[in-house]
Amino acid sequence: METIEILLIILLCIGAIQGIIFGVILWQKQGVHYIANRFLASILFFFSYRLIVETLNIFGLGRYDLWYHILLEYNWIYGTLIYFFVKSYVNPAFKLLRKDWIHFLPVLIEFVWSFFIKTQNFYWDGTRESLSWLGYWGYVVWMHYPTMFIVSGALIIFYSIKAEKILVNISEVEGFKIIKEKLNWIKRVILVMKIFSIIYVFGILIDFFFFNFASNFFYGHPVFIGMAIITYWLGLEGFARRKESAFKQVPTITAKEKKQLKDIGKTLEIKMKKEQLYKDPELTLASLSKQLAVKPYLVTKCLNTIYQKKFNDYINELRFEEVKKLLSNPKNDNFTLLALAYEAGFNSKASFNRTVKKITGNPPSYLKSQT
Repeated sequence: METIEILLIILLCIGAIQGIIFGVILWQKQGVHYIANRFLASILFFFSYRLIVETLNIFGLGRYDLWYHILLEYNWIYGTLIYFFVKSYVNPAFKLLRKDWIHFLPVLIEFVWSFFIKTQNFYWDGTRESLSWLGYWGYVVWMHYPTMFIVSGALIIFYSIKAEKILVNISEVEGFKIIKEKLNWIKRVILVMKIFSIIYVFGILIDFFFFNFASNFFYGHPVFIGMAIITYWLGLEGFARRKESAFKQVPTITAKEKKQLKDIGKTLEIKMKKEQLYKDPELTLASLSKQLAVKPYLVTKCLNTIYQKKFNDYINELRFEEVKKLLSNPKNDNFTLLALAYEAGFNSKASFNRTVKKITGNPPSYLKSQT
């Protein structure tokens, strides 16, 4: 056995073993994302299975022997598992519904078709006539064309795109608020899987059309090395975050309370628009509450629930918009930026600088350059 094959076997085995270990750990009912973790564990199990099959192939097992008929393909399930992993991760009330099972249809088709194709070896006597039309052409398309590999890569790309859309359009769940920063690692997982699949599809098409599947080192070994690395990395990512929560529980409110808070919000907007209360540098939560004739805790609750903002952030954002409005007026060209900030209601240079940096990510001078 060549050195490169020994190294390949070691790498594949490390990936497979780690995938199984992390998969078992993630399958445990831990944290609010335990359902999502189980989908992630399933990805690791199927990746590990594929790495084990390839390792057996290197040893000559699984090539037209008993193992050949037992080790069936499950390449078309990865995309579906990625999709449901993301879908369940962003929804604490996720349940697999009957309509969701349609997404597992590709792997069922692949399983049945793979079994059918492999049974053709029992009828094959070296002549085309020994097989049915479907058996013969099915075998040709399945075994001599990159059909299963292209479909597998295409499904991962398709479901990765669907998963990305879920992250962009996260729907609110009553009683919970999503912490978007906690989803960054999920985005990395999707991106890696998508890029890997695109490279995989292009690589195998190049190998098929230009090398007639002769360059096994080009599309075979690198693919499984990549799978081993991804399996190891994916396991580590999932393991490190298995008990994390991407949700922040928020108090639920009744329809009556919500209407009350919306009414306060409308009054607040009218006051800010007509009377420009934010221009008062001494404005506080208590003084604003008196202006609205409501208790301070209701103003805070209104800002948190209706606007998802704290009092200072809400007021300073209005002042920031007022500064932009003043800057756009040529009559104010002779005034300094800080003078306009004070005019808009900011009570200190530090407060103004902090607000501009938080909203734009740039220093206050950036505002001048935009006018």
